[in-house]
Parts: sequence; C-alpha cells; structure tokens
Amino acid sequence: MSLLVFSVPLLLVVAVMKALSRSPLSALCRQVYSGILKLSHRKVCVSSTHAFVFSNCTHGQAQSVLLTFDLYSTNIGPQKGAFLDEIVAREAPLRVLELGTHCGYASVRILRLLPPSGKLLTVELDPLTADRGEEIILVAGFKNQQFQVLTCSSAEAISSLHSHTGNDGLDLVLMDHDPELYLQDLLALQRGNLLSSSCVVLINRALTPGARDLLEHVTARPQSFSVGRQLHGLMEIRCHTGMSPKPQN
Repeated sequence: MSLLVFSVPLLLVVAVMKALSRSPLSALCRQVYSGILKLSHRKVCVSSTHAFVFSNCTHGQAQSVLLTFDLYSTNIGPQKGAFLDEIVAREAPLRVLELGTHCGYASVRILRLLPPSGKLLTVELDPLTADRGEEIILVAGFKNQQFQVLTCSSAEAISSLHSHTGNDGLDLVLMDHDPELYLQDLLALQRGNLLSSSCVVLINRALTPGARDLLEHVTARPQSFSVGRQLHGLMEIRCHTGMSPKPQN
C-alpha cells in the first residue's frame, strides 16, 4: 500500500516533468526528471527488498537474513560477500566504517565476523533507507552497542568520527556510496588522522567511471597505498599512512 501511495504523486510529477522537458528549460528539466526517477527507484527498491527480507528470513539469525537477501537482490551479492568475509576475518577489525548502508546486507556480513569488542559505524544519507537498514541489522540479531547508523552525508559523518571512535583509528572502511565521492572521502579520512596503520579500504563499483579519480590517486602513490585483489568491482586497497599500529591484545 505504501508503494502505491508513493507512486501516484510520483506519476503526476513525472508527467509534468515530461511536458516541461519540451520547454526552453529542457536541459534543466531533464536533470530534475532524472533525479526524481533515481530517487523513486531507490525508495521502491529499498522498501520492497526490506519487506521481502523481513517477511521471509528467520529473525535473530544473521545467516538466514543473508540467504534471504541473496534470494532477492543486493548490491554486494554472495560472491563479493564471500570476498568481504575473507577480508574481515583476516583483518579482525575493531573499528569499521561503512559508507552506504543501503538495505543492511554488507552491515550484517561485517558484524557477524567482528571481534567481540568490534564496532561498525554505517552511514546512509537517505532517512528511509537508514531506517530500513537499521531494522534489518536488528532483525539479524545484532545489538545497538555493536553498531551505529549515522543518517547524514559521508562528509558530515567523517567530520564527526572522532566523537564516535575517540583515539581509535579505523581498521576497515567499506565505500559503497557515490563513487564520485570516494576520493574526497578518502582524503578527508587521511586529513583527520582517522585511519589506523595499514587500514584496508574496500571500494565497491571500482570499475565505474566515478571511481577513476580514486584509483588514479592511489596507483600514483605506491609508497602510501597498495592495490590488492579485485572481484567483480569490489577492490581492496591497503593504506600505509595511518596512525601508529594498535596495541596487540
């Protein structure tokens, strides 16, 4: 019902925008029209994915949540998910930043492999998507002390990270938001001294044009970055310019 209510005014707006697209302001109208379609598609996808997972998974079981996601559709998916699992298990990160919560799929994959004292900070700009993602994380059985959803832009989240992490640097960063923001967000994390020594940065959609600036930046600085493996656009980058190594437990 909520999707139907949302779609009725949307259809009216789209019809008006189509008519305006024939006016002298056609270029501007096409940009607005495209933005409306992208926003509506994302909201519908988030709502339908959330409804399917919520209704069909076994609540309290993270693996059931992931399998139910895989029956529907996700941005990461099982193959890249296994790659993500391998890196999280290898690194055993205590502080993880995820830029782009989406429906919570990658969040659940990460949380189930964190050490007992590990914590995930996940960032989502859209309030509806953030709410849906947080609910799925809770449905998977995780507690609020294990993660926090920050509903804001990536730039706002990065500027406030010290209030969430204290003096602890990030051990793992997953960038799965707007690829055109990847480079500026990586630079902001470095300027803020927010990355631990040998922090691993994972970027999704690494092969898209938007991620080109980041890849050119890191490949031109081999003393600061090591580009590792890549699987279907999920790429591993290790940073060598972070904070001092964390003490061993």
